[in-house]
Amino acid sequence: MNEEDEALKLKRQRNYRQPRHRHGCLLSFIIILILLFAGGWLIWQHYNPTSHFSNLKSVSQSTSNIKQSSGTFNVLVIGSDERKNQTDGHTDSMLLVHANLKKHQYNVLSIPRDSRIYMSGLGYTKLTSVQSVYQAKYGAKKGVFKAVQAISSYLNVPINYYLETNYWGFRSMVDAVDGITMNVPFNVTLTHPWYTEDYNKVITKGKHQLGGKMVTEIVHERDSVPGTDFGRQRLQEAALVGIINKISDPVNAFKIPALASSMSKFLVATNMNQTDMISIGLAVKSNFDAAKQVHYLQIQGENEDLYDDILEDYNEEIVLPKKQLKKIIAQDFTN
Repeated sequence: MNEEDEALKLKRQRNYRQPRHRHGCLLSFIIILILLFAGGWLIWQHYNPTSHFSNLKSVSQSTSNIKQSSGTFNVLVIGSDERKNQTDGHTDSMLLVHANLKKHQYNVLSIPRDSRIYMSGLGYTKLTSVQSVYQAKYGAKKGVFKAVQAISSYLNVPINYYLETNYWGFRSMVDAVDGITMNVPFNVTLTHPWYTEDYNKVITKGKHQLGGKMVTEIVHERDSVPGTDFGRQRLQEAALVGIINKISDPVNAFKIPALASSMSKFLVATNMNQTDMISIGLAVKSNFDAAKQVHYLQIQGENEDLYDDILEDYNEEIVLPKKQLKKIIAQDFTN
């Protein structure tokens, strides 16, 4: 065999082996893709909002028999007046939120803090006092849990999650997303600010780019706004929309896991874990339109001067209309 024939033979051998090598690489690549897909599917199943929020438990045994559809849940959001290093506080604001992640609908009910409520074994008092009473009796964390149970029974609605924040936590939350755009519904004069330099400062009606300090000052105001507590509820709603709009912006989607992992900085107490928070973030991170998807409800009762068993004196309290409250809960917060 001459040199030319030998070279041709070697070339043919190389050409014969190359496809086998390419098929080996292709097979490995396919296996890797399958593994990545399977891993991604398992992760998605773990965080998938519809499957993740199913067969949820209520914090109160009295409402555990009320059925809830998968992909839906109720959250009680509590804003307390706790200061730094305090272990108890009064409820300054309270929002009941019903989330339907299938329909991308969110119902929010503001509950007046001066609503009259009966505490088992203790008597009647205002809603704002329930947290303080239970915290004094059971401690900070268990006291909040007991207060949530009492609200769940009072409203006859299953509450699956609760979030308690205070001034410092709320301010930190707004700052963590680099401020928000807040559409202030009316002029607000700060008559009881946290900081003396903000006294009598006026925030005009309209959209404002605000940081955590000023947002918290605004939502704390009640005496200068229309309807006092009901006006403050509207301010809280405007702040909530601003926060959700900022977090749900696709540009900020990468921040969701980091925010979820640092929620302990913003929340005083919660039974929601990091996986729950990431799953919620995935549900609302795109195509969110607060004007269409978030429905705010307010309920107004009668102001009456009634005896408060906790304060052991007469006190002005709000008596909510039971029939109207029952109707709202049935239509907007249960399935």
